[in-house]
Amino acid sequence: MISYDPLWKTMKEKGISTYRLITEYGFSKGTLDSLKQGRNISTATLNELCRILRCRVEDVLEYRDA
Repeated sequence: MISYDPLWKTMKEKGISTYRLITEYGFSKGTLDSLKQGRNISTATLNELCRILRCRVEDVLEYRDA
């Protein structure tokens, strides 16, 4: 199972809120909702998050055994 828990921690550490992602970076509210609900995202979205947050993939998601 993929978890996006590391994303919220990384955003806090970088001082970037969901509001800022939407207003400053044009991030989709629907995509943020998908992240909050633990749904699938595209690799393009993952790449964009890593670019915005200047972080690694591991700082956005992790794999957990079910």
